[in-house]
Amino acid sequence: MSKLAQIKHIFCVASGKGGVGKSTTAVNLAVALHAEGYRVGLLDADIYGPSIPLMMGVAPGTKPEIRDQRLMVPITAHGIECNSMGFLVDPRTAMVWRAPMIISAFNQILSDTAWSDLDYLVVDMPPGTGDIQLSLAQSVQLSGAVIVTTPQDVALLDARKGIEMFNKVGVPILGVVENMATHICSSCGHEEAVFGTGGGDRLAEEYGVDVIGRLPLDIHIRERTDSGEPVVASDPDSAASKAYRELAQVVHNKIGHESTVKPSGPKISISND
Repeated sequence: MSKLAQIKHIFCVASGKGGVGKSTTAVNLAVALHAEGYRVGLLDADIYGPSIPLMMGVAPGTKPEIRDQRLMVPITAHGIECNSMGFLVDPRTAMVWRAPMIISAFNQILSDTAWSDLDYLVVDMPPGTGDIQLSLAQSVQLSGAVIVTTPQDVALLDARKGIEMFNKVGVPILGVVENMATHICSSCGHEEAVFGTGGGDRLAEEYGVDVIGRLPLDIHIRERTDSGEPVVASDPDSAASKAYRELAQVVHNKIGHESTVKPSGPKISISND
């Protein structure tokens, strides 16, 4: 039986473009859900540019144990079960693969990981609306998608494409997260909307969804993420951590409490050789 059958809810964190803080949001959202008492897994679906090993503070060279010559045992960091292509290849290796190889690798990591009985599996998607997004939507019944954007117009333009794509494949949009919404000067306390205001609200109104979170542009989030200590875990009383905790509560309430995951993807085997 697929290990996905033991997961109550799978949802993805996605964006139309890179550079909007999607992975940082996914990592801290996963840690925030764990802090709320839920059993959480985190899957890095970005085959070309995996970042979860660094962000979760997993030592370079750490690889998952292989169980029964088939299943990868997820690596636990900050209480979260994790798996990523970044655990399987050298960090300096460029994945020069065509789409069929990427899809095969993604499905293998998704289905052949020995996930525990999880309440939530958070899937950190690659940017864009390509093969991985379609493969995930076709492989499992997703509980929803969180769309991450910044308030600037160019990010909103690409976020629209992400929403359109998930609508076409029947994945519910849990809401829009407006990242880097405001910056508070550490010297004078002045608050400024560096990337503009109202963008997330306009996007949400256009598609009939909610803005479920507004996250700050904060150097501490970047510093702690780069050091493998997500801010929710390393500075739980900070304003940024509280914003992520509030987002986690909203996502939990949006998804509900009933199991919806019905795995239907192909069964792929792996071995140690």
